[in-house]
Amino acid sequence: MPAGGNEIPSTYVPFRNAHFLSVAVSWAEVIGASAVFIGAVAEDSSGYPDCRPEYYRVFQQLVREGTRPETRIEIVTPVIGMRKWEIIQRGIDLDAPLDRTWSCYQFEDEACGSCDSCRLRLKAFVEAGVTDPIAYRTRIER
Repeated sequence: MPAGGNEIPSTYVPFRNAHFLSVAVSWAEVIGASAVFIGAVAEDSSGYPDCRPEYYRVFQQLVREGTRPETRIEIVTPVIGMRKWEIIQRGIDLDAPLDRTWSCYQFEDEACGSCDSCRLRLKAFVEAGVTDPIAYRTRIER
């Protein structure tokens, strides 16, 4: 599937963000944290249904129903409405170590450059006007 299309990509992991959130909320309740942050981006929601704002609204209700009555944990999605290139630009503005971020589902030593996740990442760096600092086996930039 082309990146940004309407089909579920091969990099889709069923209910992935629910796993992350479940562990984070469980630990947050244990330590008394008031919020769990997740970097979901709605721009990805056509291929990754658990990146939709509606998903997080419903998950917030699940947190209310599935924790102790006195527990107040907010699910925070600070970049959900941003475009990927805007997130990259914000990372540059904050001097974030973008060379330590990873999107590839194929390899751990070098990103493949061709899976949907790599292609979305590379496209975002091009749109931000900067070169992605990580190593790729193949760079298919759009």
